[in-house]
Amino acid sequence: MNFQKFIVERIVLSLMFVTLFAAAVAAQGLPSVIDGRSTAPKPVVSGANLYCAGYIQTSAISTENKIVGSNDEADRYNFAQNDFLYINMGRNKGVNAGDVFAVIRPRGSVKSKWSKKGDLGSYVQEVGALEVVKVNEQVSVARIKSSCDVFLLGDLVQLINKRNGPIDTSTRSFDIFGDPSGKSTGRVIMARDNVEMIARDFIVYVDLGAEDNVNVGEKLTVFRPLGKGNITLNPTKESIGSKDYGYPSEIYEGGRFSNQSSRTSGEKGDGQEVTTAKAKEGRPFLRKVVGEAVVINVKERTATVVITRNAQEIHTGDWVEIQ
Repeated sequence: MNFQKFIVERIVLSLMFVTLFAAAVAAQGLPSVIDGRSTAPKPVVSGANLYCAGYIQTSAISTENKIVGSNDEADRYNFAQNDFLYINMGRNKGVNAGDVFAVIRPRGSVKSKWSKKGDLGSYVQEVGALEVVKVNEQVSVARIKSSCDVFLLGDLVQLINKRNGPIDTSTRSFDIFGDPSGKSTGRVIMARDNVEMIARDFIVYVDLGAEDNVNVGEKLTVFRPLGKGNITLNPTKESIGSKDYGYPSEIYEGGRFSNQSSRTSGEKGDGQEVTTAKAKEGRPFLRKVVGEAVVINVKERTATVVITRNAQEIHTGDWVEIQ
C-alpha cells in the first residue's frame, strides 16, 4: 500500500513538472537571441578593439609628424611593443616626456558597391600608441606602448584622444522578428582586416555618419531583406513535372494528378503554375534580423561599429538600421 502511494505521488509530481515546463515554454513567446555574458553594465568595447578599430574619414590627414628612425633600424624594418623609435617632434613642437601619441597609417580611398554615397573617404588604420621617454630639440625618443600591428618608419604620429567605450545597457535578448524603426538605414561596407564572415566583437564600418545624425553609443540592427543573400542560384525547376518527370517507369509515365506535379493556381487548381517568385508578389517588406551593433566612432560619412550580438553570420553588404 505504501509502495502504491509512493508511485501515485511520483506520477502527480511528474505531471506538475510537465505542466510547469509547458507554461514556461509558452511564456517564452517568439524566438530570441540570448546573450550569456555577465549582466553587469560594462563597455561594449575596450582595449585594442577600442583604440585599434580604424575609421574612414573625408577630411585631410596631417602628414607632418611621423616616425623617422629606430635604435634597431640597421637590423630590421618593422617594430612592436616596447621597441624605441624616433619621431620628428621635439621641444620645438612642445613635446614633453610622458606624452602619448597615436600612430596611424592611411590605406587609401574607400568606394563600395554596397553604398550609394560614392567616395566615402580614406581608410585610416590605427597601428598603436607611443609614449615619449626622452625629448631633444627636433626629435624625441618614444617607446611603443601598445601595438595593434607592426610599426613602420614613415607611419604618421598624431595627438591621441581619450575614448570611452559605450556602456552596454541592453537586455539579454533581442527580437529577431522586430519591426523596423523607420530611422536611417545603411550598409556594412567593410570589416577590419577585410573579413567577410563577421561575428560578435568584430569591427566593421557602415556608411552612416555625422551627416546622418549618427552618434557614438547608438545601437544598430543588422538585417537583410528576405529573398536576398542566398549563396546558391534559384533552381530551374522547383518541382517535378506531372508527366515528363513523373513515376520512374517506362510504361506508367505519371499522370495529371501526380503528387509530384507543380502547384497550380485557381480555386480548382487548374490555373497557371505557381512559382515561389509568384507566391511572394504583393507581400509587404520582410527582413531577416541577423545581429546587433553599437557605434564606437563617427566620422563625416561613415561610422565604426562593433558587433555585439549575432543570430547567425553577418556579411559585408548586410543592411543596418538605427534602433
